[in-house]
Amino acid sequence: MALETFKTKNTLNASLLLLVLASLLLDPIPALARGEDELPLPAFADFAKSVQNGEANVLRGVYVPNVLALPIAQQPQGNAAYVSPYDGEATQFRMAAQYGTVGLLAHNYLSGRHFSQLEVGQEVRLVYGDGRVETFVVTEILRYQALQPTSLYSSFRSLDKDETLTAEQMFKRVYVGDRHIAFQTCIEAEGNLSWGRLFVIAIPKSEHTGFDRLNRVNQ
Repeated sequence: MALETFKTKNTLNASLLLLVLASLLLDPIPALARGEDELPLPAFADFAKSVQNGEANVLRGVYVPNVLALPIAQQPQGNAAYVSPYDGEATQFRMAAQYGTVGLLAHNYLSGRHFSQLEVGQEVRLVYGDGRVETFVVTEILRYQALQPTSLYSSFRSLDKDETLTAEQMFKRVYVGDRHIAFQTCIEAEGNLSWGRLFVIAIPKSEHTGFDRLNRVNQ
Protein backbone atom coordinates (compact mmCIF):
# COMPACT_ATOMS: atom_id res chain seq x y z
CA MET A 1 0.00 0.00 0.00
CA ALA A 2 1.35 3.44 -0.91
CA LEU A 3 2.35 5.64 2.01
CA GLU A 4 -0.15 8.34 1.03
CA THR A 5 -2.97 5.79 0.83
CA PHE A 6 -1.99 4.43 4.24
CA LYS A 7 -2.06 7.93 5.75
CA THR A 8 -5.44 8.68 4.18
CA LYS A 9 -6.90 5.42 5.47
CA ASN A 10 -5.58 6.06 8.98
CA THR A 11 -6.96 9.61 8.99
CA LEU A 12 -10.37 8.28 7.95
CA ASN A 13 -10.22 5.58 10.63
CA ALA A 14 -9.32 8.13 13.28
CA SER A 15 -12.28 10.30 12.29
CA LEU A 16 -14.64 7.32 12.41
CA LEU A 17 -13.26 6.29 15.79
CA LEU A 18 -14.05 9.74 17.14
CA LEU A 19 -17.51 9.50 15.63
CA VAL A 20 -17.96 6.29 17.62
CA LEU A 21 -16.62 7.97 20.73
CA ALA A 22 -19.06 10.82 20.23
CA SER A 23 -21.96 8.44 19.77
CA LEU A 24 -21.21 6.94 23.16
CA LEU A 25 -21.50 10.35 24.76
CA LEU A 26 -24.89 11.51 23.62
CA ASP A 27 -27.38 12.53 26.29
CA PRO A 28 -28.92 9.39 27.79
CA ILE A 29 -31.83 7.97 25.83
CA PRO A 30 -34.45 5.74 27.43
CA ALA A 31 -32.87 2.31 27.87
CA LEU A 32 -34.65 -0.48 26.08
CA ALA A 33 -34.27 -2.88 28.97
CA ARG A 34 -34.08 -6.59 28.31
CA GLY A 35 -34.10 -7.57 31.97
CA GLU A 36 -30.90 -9.64 32.13
CA ASP A 37 -29.19 -7.22 34.49
CA GLU A 38 -31.74 -7.86 37.24
CA LEU A 39 -30.88 -11.57 37.21
CA PRO A 40 -27.78 -13.50 38.33
CA LEU A 41 -25.37 -14.34 35.54
CA PRO A 42 -26.25 -17.59 33.78
CA ALA A 43 -23.82 -20.49 33.74
CA PHE A 44 -21.47 -20.13 30.79
CA ALA A 45 -22.79 -23.24 29.02
CA ASP A 46 -26.35 -21.91 29.21
CA PHE A 47 -25.30 -18.46 28.01
CA ALA A 48 -23.28 -19.87 25.10
CA LYS A 49 -26.23 -21.99 23.98
CA SER A 50 -28.63 -19.05 24.20
CA VAL A 51 -26.66 -16.82 21.81
CA GLN A 52 -25.81 -19.39 19.13
CA ASN A 53 -27.48 -19.02 15.73
CA GLY A 54 -25.40 -21.37 13.56
CA GLU A 55 -23.32 -18.63 11.89
CA ALA A 56 -19.69 -19.70 12.23
CA ASN A 57 -17.98 -16.34 11.77
CA VAL A 58 -20.44 -14.09 13.58
CA LEU A 59 -19.59 -12.96 17.11
CA ARG A 60 -22.68 -13.48 19.24
CA GLY A 61 -21.73 -13.10 22.90
CA VAL A 62 -19.13 -12.10 25.47
CA TYR A 63 -18.86 -13.65 28.93
CA VAL A 64 -16.68 -12.72 31.90
CA PRO A 65 -17.28 -14.89 34.98
CA ASN A 66 -18.96 -12.98 37.81
CA VAL A 67 -18.98 -9.74 35.77
CA LEU A 68 -21.00 -9.84 32.56
CA ALA A 69 -22.84 -12.03 30.07
CA LEU A 70 -23.80 -9.92 27.05
CA PRO A 71 -25.24 -10.87 23.67
CA ILE A 72 -23.43 -8.96 20.91
CA ALA A 73 -25.19 -6.95 18.21
CA GLN A 74 -23.57 -6.20 14.87
CA GLN A 75 -23.36 -2.66 13.49
CA PRO A 76 -25.53 -2.03 10.43
CA GLN A 77 -23.50 -1.85 7.23
CA GLY A 78 -22.18 1.68 6.72
CA ASN A 79 -23.00 2.88 10.25
CA ALA A 80 -19.72 2.83 12.19
CA ALA A 81 -21.23 5.00 14.92
CA TYR A 82 -24.05 2.61 15.83
CA VAL A 83 -24.09 1.52 19.48
CA SER A 84 -26.91 -0.65 20.78
CA PRO A 85 -29.62 1.22 22.72
CA TYR A 86 -30.46 -1.97 24.63
CA ASP A 87 -29.42 -2.58 28.20
CA GLY A 88 -27.86 -6.03 28.46
CA GLU A 89 -26.22 -5.93 25.02
CA ALA A 90 -22.83 -4.92 23.55
CA THR A 91 -22.03 -3.91 19.97
CA GLN A 92 -19.14 -5.16 17.83
CA PHE A 93 -17.16 -2.32 16.23
CA ARG A 94 -17.09 -3.38 12.59
CA MET A 95 -14.00 -1.34 11.67
CA ALA A 96 -11.82 -3.01 14.33
CA ALA A 97 -12.41 -6.35 12.62
CA GLN A 98 -10.64 -4.98 9.54
CA TYR A 99 -7.48 -4.97 11.66
CA GLY A 100 -8.07 -8.42 13.12
CA THR A 101 -9.09 -7.05 16.51
CA VAL A 102 -12.41 -7.19 18.37
CA GLY A 103 -13.94 -3.90 19.45
CA LEU A 104 -16.87 -4.11 21.87
CA LEU A 105 -18.86 -0.91 22.44
CA ALA A 106 -21.53 0.03 24.97
CA HIS A 107 -22.95 3.20 26.49
CA ASN A 108 -21.74 3.72 30.04
CA TYR A 109 -25.31 4.24 31.28
CA LEU A 110 -26.27 0.87 29.77
CA SER A 111 -24.11 -2.27 29.43
CA GLY A 112 -20.90 -0.23 29.44
CA ARG A 113 -21.21 0.17 33.18
CA HIS A 114 -19.97 -3.42 33.47
CA PHE A 115 -16.77 -2.59 31.56
CA SER A 116 -15.52 -0.54 34.51
CA GLN A 117 -15.76 -3.69 36.66
CA LEU A 118 -13.21 -5.54 34.52
CA GLU A 119 -9.80 -6.14 36.07
CA VAL A 120 -6.40 -7.30 34.87
CA GLY A 121 -6.17 -11.09 34.97
CA GLN A 122 -9.86 -11.80 34.39
CA GLU A 123 -10.82 -14.31 31.71
CA VAL A 124 -12.98 -13.18 28.78
CA ARG A 125 -14.84 -15.65 26.56
CA LEU A 126 -16.17 -14.82 23.11
CA VAL A 127 -18.92 -17.02 21.70
CA TYR A 128 -19.56 -17.37 17.96
CA GLY A 129 -22.77 -18.37 16.23
CA ASP A 130 -21.66 -21.97 15.74
CA GLY A 131 -20.70 -22.38 19.41
CA ARG A 132 -16.97 -21.82 18.93
CA VAL A 133 -15.36 -20.12 21.94
CA GLU A 134 -12.27 -17.91 22.05
CA THR A 135 -10.68 -17.22 25.43
CA PHE A 136 -8.80 -14.04 26.33
CA VAL A 137 -7.27 -12.50 29.46
CA VAL A 138 -7.51 -8.84 30.48
CA THR A 139 -4.03 -7.30 30.47
CA GLU A 140 -4.55 -3.55 30.40
CA ILE A 141 -6.94 -0.83 31.57
CA LEU A 142 -6.61 2.46 29.66
CA ARG A 143 -8.31 5.60 30.94
CA TYR A 144 -8.22 8.97 29.20
CA GLN A 145 -9.65 12.43 29.73
CA ALA A 146 -11.04 14.05 26.59
CA LEU A 147 -9.51 17.52 26.49
CA GLN A 148 -12.43 18.73 24.36
CA PRO A 149 -15.17 16.31 25.39
CA THR A 150 -17.77 17.20 22.75
CA SER A 151 -15.37 17.68 19.84
CA LEU A 152 -14.71 15.03 17.20
CA TYR A 153 -11.12 16.29 17.10
CA SER A 154 -10.35 16.14 20.80
CA SER A 155 -6.99 14.92 22.06
CA PHE A 156 -6.91 12.49 24.98
CA ARG A 157 -4.78 12.71 28.11
CA SER A 158 -3.96 9.54 30.01
CA LEU A 159 -5.11 9.41 33.63
CA ASP A 160 -2.37 6.94 34.50
CA LYS A 161 0.80 8.29 32.88
CA ASP A 162 2.26 11.34 31.18
CA GLU A 163 0.76 10.78 27.73
CA THR A 164 -1.49 12.78 25.43
CA LEU A 165 -2.75 11.21 22.19
CA THR A 166 -4.27 12.66 19.04
CA ALA A 167 -7.31 11.03 17.46
CA GLU A 168 -5.18 9.04 15.04
CA GLN A 169 -2.79 7.94 17.77
CA MET A 170 -5.73 6.83 19.90
CA PHE A 171 -7.09 4.68 17.09
CA LYS A 172 -3.72 3.01 16.58
CA ARG A 173 -3.19 2.55 20.31
CA VAL A 174 -6.50 0.80 20.84
CA TYR A 175 -7.36 -1.01 17.62
CA VAL A 176 -4.18 -1.70 15.64
CA GLY A 177 -1.79 -4.56 16.45
CA ASP A 178 -1.93 -8.26 17.22
CA ARG A 179 -5.35 -9.81 17.78
CA HIS A 180 -6.99 -8.60 20.98
CA ILE A 181 -10.28 -7.39 22.44
CA ALA A 182 -10.86 -3.71 23.20
CA PHE A 183 -13.88 -2.95 25.38
CA GLN A 184 -14.81 0.72 24.92
CA THR A 185 -17.13 2.99 26.86
CA CYS A 186 -17.10 6.44 28.48
CA ILE A 187 -15.98 7.77 31.82
CA GLU A 188 -18.44 10.11 33.53
CA ALA A 189 -16.93 12.72 35.85
CA GLU A 190 -17.84 16.13 37.20
CA GLY A 191 -21.40 15.61 35.99
CA ASN A 192 -20.22 15.24 32.40
CA LEU A 193 -21.00 12.03 30.50
CA SER A 194 -18.41 12.96 27.87
CA TRP A 195 -15.56 13.64 30.30
CA GLY A 196 -13.37 10.65 29.43
CA ARG A 197 -12.91 7.29 27.74
CA LEU A 198 -12.28 3.81 29.09
CA PHE A 199 -10.66 1.00 27.11
CA VAL A 200 -10.08 -2.49 28.52
CA ILE A 201 -7.65 -4.65 26.54
CA ALA A 202 -7.61 -8.46 26.59
CA ILE A 203 -5.21 -10.71 24.67
CA PRO A 204 -5.64 -14.38 23.66
CA LYS A 205 -5.17 -16.68 26.62
CA SER A 206 -2.66 -18.76 24.65
CA GLU A 207 -0.39 -15.70 24.58
CA HIS A 208 -0.94 -14.64 28.16
CA THR A 209 1.66 -16.91 29.78
CA GLY A 210 4.41 -15.42 27.65
CA PHE A 211 3.07 -11.91 28.24
CA ASP A 212 3.04 -12.46 32.00
CA ARG A 213 6.55 -13.90 31.96
CA LEU A 214 7.85 -10.89 30.00
CA ASN A 215 6.22 -8.50 32.46
CA ARG A 216 7.90 -10.24 35.40
CA VAL A 217 11.29 -10.04 33.70
CA ASN A 218 10.82 -6.32 33.03
CA GLN A 219 9.71 -5.47 36.58
